[in-house]
Amino acid sequence: MPLISNTHGKGRVRTLRIAKHPDGTQSVRELNCHVMLEGDFGRSFSAADNSRTLSTDTMKNLINIVAKEHPDTPNEPFLQAVCRRFLERYETIGTVSITAHETRWTRMVVNGAPAAHAFTLDGNGRPVAKVTATRAGMDTESGVAGLTFLKSTASGWANFWQDSYTTIPPTDDRIAATALDARWTWTGAPADYEAANATILQTMLGVFAETYSHSMQDSLYRMAEAALAKVTEIGQVSLAAPNKHYLLVNLAPFGLTNENEVFLPTDEPHGQIECVVGRAAPP
Repeated sequence: MPLISNTHGKGRVRTLRIAKHPDGTQSVRELNCHVMLEGDFGRSFSAADNSRTLSTDTMKNLINIVAKEHPDTPNEPFLQAVCRRFLERYETIGTVSITAHETRWTRMVVNGAPAAHAFTLDGNGRPVAKVTATRAGMDTESGVAGLTFLKSTASGWANFWQDSYTTIPPTDDRIAATALDARWTWTGAPADYEAANATILQTMLGVFAETYSHSMQDSLYRMAEAALAKVTEIGQVSLAAPNKHYLLVNLAPFGLTNENEVFLPTDEPHGQIECVVGRAAPP
């Protein structure tokens, strides 16, 4: 029987890089990498022949070797360097895809000054980068996972389809909250990936914070649209947003009103809103 497709790789390769600067300060970059390879490995599956197949332990070691060579390289160029090393070193590889989630460490400020080598864990949102490379070219993607934010008003859900199954009432004043997963694809390399990524996030969060939301769908589309307008090197934005619900608590039994002041946070069930927004094709 034919082997239709195959891939193998190494997951949860955790690496922390420390860059030591001439002024005595240090920088810390921690990544959790997932690398997958496609290529001339079929006989490992179909003929018990491992002679052309790369060990997953070798993949882990290659990532750490490139980490040693690139102690302060931002995520996207670092993953690009890893992909190039795989393709240059192993002729059996046709495609390498590596995704990395960053554990972000923020430099402490002590007595009003940045600490030289002390950091706190930034727990809101994990930067994500993905590079897929073949011998013909390379695609790069950036983003963030689980970036959690809310606004306490200036959001509604009204004029939606209603029938005998509908129980939720329309409202023009509700909490809007989500833990956003966002990705954007690069059509050209920016001058600075980290600065461009920060601009994209700031632009999208600004739209969310400063404009009325008719729905999470409405906000996501306009957030992506603004990011594409702001950073010309990206070609497409993908957003996935769980609609985190906060339920108005009934205080009437206690003789109290509740004018959107006290809510019950709930994790499930939740709405799931997703969209992909790209640039218009040229006429």
